[in-house]
Amino acid sequence: MAEHDDGESDGGFDGEGEAAAGTHNLGSLLATERRDFLLRNNGDQVSICFLLTILLNSVRDFGLQPYFHRQVKLSNLDDKVVGLYFSASWCGLCQRFTPKLVDAYNELSSRSCKFEVVLISADEDKESFTVYFSKLPWLAIPFEDSDLHDNLNDLFDVGGIPHLVVLDADGKVLTIEAVQIVRDYGAEAYPFTAERIQELKEEEQAANQNQTIESLLVTSSRDFVISKDDNKVPVSDLKGKVVGIYFTFGSLGSGDEFTKLLVEMYQKLKENGENFEVVQINLDDDESSYDQGFDDTPWLAIPFKDKICDKLARYFELQTIPTLVIIGSDGKTVHSNVAELIEEHGIEAYPFSTDKLKEIDEKEKAKIESQTLQSLLVSGELDYVIGKDGAKVPVSELVGKNILLYFSARWCLPCRAFLPKLIEAYHKIKEKDVAFELIFVSSDQDESSFNDFYMEMPCLALPFGDERKKFLSRTFNTDSIPSLVAISPTGKTITTEARDLVQAHGASAYPFTKERIQELELEIEESAKGWPERLKHKLHEEHELVKCRRRTYTCDGCTKRGTDWSFYCDACDFDLHPKCALDDDTDMENTGDPEDGPKEGYIYDGEVCY
Repeated sequence: MAEHDDGESDGGFDGEGEAAAGTHNLGSLLATERRDFLLRNNGDQVSICFLLTILLNSVRDFGLQPYFHRQVKLSNLDDKVVGLYFSASWCGLCQRFTPKLVDAYNELSSRSCKFEVVLISADEDKESFTVYFSKLPWLAIPFEDSDLHDNLNDLFDVGGIPHLVVLDADGKVLTIEAVQIVRDYGAEAYPFTAERIQELKEEEQAANQNQTIESLLVTSSRDFVISKDDNKVPVSDLKGKVVGIYFTFGSLGSGDEFTKLLVEMYQKLKENGENFEVVQINLDDDESSYDQGFDDTPWLAIPFKDKICDKLARYFELQTIPTLVIIGSDGKTVHSNVAELIEEHGIEAYPFSTDKLKEIDEKEKAKIESQTLQSLLVSGELDYVIGKDGAKVPVSELVGKNILLYFSARWCLPCRAFLPKLIEAYHKIKEKDVAFELIFVSSDQDESSFNDFYMEMPCLALPFGDERKKFLSRTFNTDSIPSLVAISPTGKTITTEARDLVQAHGASAYPFTKERIQELELEIEESAKGWPERLKHKLHEEHELVKCRRRTYTCDGCTKRGTDWSFYCDACDFDLHPKCALDDDTDMENTGDPEDGPKEGYIYDGEVCY
């Protein structure tokens, strides 16, 4: 292991937790007693020069300990800013970041900047290391020095890769967050000092205040965008137009739903003579994916892997794909993302101005006020739902009833877990009120799954693949399932949170109105009168359990779902049903876990899939 230079007291391996703000002797960091070189990708060794070699040999001749071997330097790194790059060939994030670092490195080399990178590999076999390193233009610690790799990981507290630590020519750590800095600014961040980063931020703030279409899209090496036939279109031609900056991935292709909508709107606006243009920002690293996403679209684009793509993503604080930023005819940002507006309102949302959005908002309020069951469930000839036998039930026969819309899918674990509770509530409500119906709105991706899941239900449904499902999902913003929406006999929305109400109260929550929920709250408060505020229990002897309201939980005594009240330990996240807490005998039955995982493209957080 390389020893620490006593002349640099705040670096080295013997000061855990101090390295991030320390100063280090690079030779001491990167050399070992057995190796005095780094590697280039062609196998060449870059020698590490030991200082005072003759003196050291003389000392050895006198039988003294060779203390001076601890002061070493890398001749190839003299007076350079050095990046220590922790990375591996198997890491997907590294695969995306490494090309950006290579671009920055090559640009700095072409400008004769004193900058070097040293790879500290996390690959698990030499072949993977060799193949990965063969494509990189910088230096590396040999693969065999795994102990040194581990020591450097510990020293710089590397919790994940890619990780880039930058040190100045004196060995002082400039930043341990250089991955984000290179992503944001590339070679422009050199020499990676705090002063340089602050300067870049101030330049961005100034550019934001004086934003024009040219300041957004023009770089020092490019003043044009491209059409799909590779013609160069000057950015100046976009002045005075409403411009949509469209962030996407080419791998989505032109066939994805939003791109289809945007193409349709774009073509209609062009036919109407509107001064509108779209410039696509394709964030793919693969050129074939880039081409795939651009070939079938009618608008303009930033060239493949142009440096400005990442800069614009940061500038507009990109959060999701797709995103369509609208730039007004004056070059100022009108809206940070109109994708949902286009999905809901299409061309009617153009030109996305404050006045237009206010107009849309007023229309939406009027639409909500005039909402009826027919406006929700009738679309052209689609004026029916289906029963268990496949029979078509006209929507007109449902008018005047209390309706629950159940957004769900068979592949969704929380949906399957919730269904028995919903079916139990359904039957109890039906016994009390025949003017009640439940309608299944499926997110299943094949008809067989839809049929299998619907067979378990006693209710009505929209047919599989029905186009009304998208409209209902947008109307009620059901981006997670299971979701349950309650509709009144007048067709107005009572609540979009009926799932939580059924989970907590079952059929007692019906008809899900505010008045009914207030009654339930009073009943719940009344039910706990006479219970102790605190108690000790044999199942949790560490702490007292406190009586508290809990929307939903799993009892640590009987392992069954609980709602409303719990005797709870916050320190241990321990719950007991009131029955389990107040009775001596507890049922320790284990109900087990769901058997499958979530559908691809969805996240399961224990209660919903979204």
